[in-house]
Amino acid sequence: MQPERCLLHQEVIRCLSQDDSLGMTPTAFRQGGADTLIQFAIAECSLGSVLVARSPKGICTITFGDGPDTLLKNLQDQFPKAELIGSDPGFEQVVAQVIGLIEQPDTPFDLPLDIRGTAFQQRIWNMLRTIPAGTTVSYTQLAEMIDSPKSVRAVANACGQNMIAVAIPCHRVVRLDGDISGYRWGIDRKRALLAREASD
Repeated sequence: MQPERCLLHQEVIRCLSQDDSLGMTPTAFRQGGADTLIQFAIAECSLGSVLVARSPKGICTITFGDGPDTLLKNLQDQFPKAELIGSDPGFEQVVAQVIGLIEQPDTPFDLPLDIRGTAFQQRIWNMLRTIPAGTTVSYTQLAEMIDSPKSVRAVANACGQNMIAVAIPCHRVVRLDGDISGYRWGIDRKRALLAREASD
């Protein structure tokens, strides 16, 4: 599916004007997105439905699912106190870039991300962004990359908590023997992403 042809499912919860002075502060994140505007849209791609959401600071969620209803509910659960607003033509271009990254992993992607988590999680997620497409590392190797070789289990948990799929490529982490391990959005999607990157 070409990015410009992605089908957007717009679910407007509350129509509010965006205030660029607002952002996802750590406190707001822990409080379910309190006092934060989050714009979102749900599109279709070759891996099923995908939800893209952003705060004024950047993309805060990219998630896969089997249908719009579940994705929307998960977003509401993730940010129960945020003000959710639907897509507009400008945001559709952002979604198209995300779709482009999913379909063609070598597509340049420089959209800002609003990465929120513990200090340890952020170390893992930032390190994941340095792993190039077509390359995989093990959880053990990833722990060594952040100079914390005894934190393999914590590294795996951090990968599992990632809510920005593809842009933070936790799908590039595999077991030490090379086997594909768990993936928040399903093993089949992880396998498809890795196969796509290997073929580019």
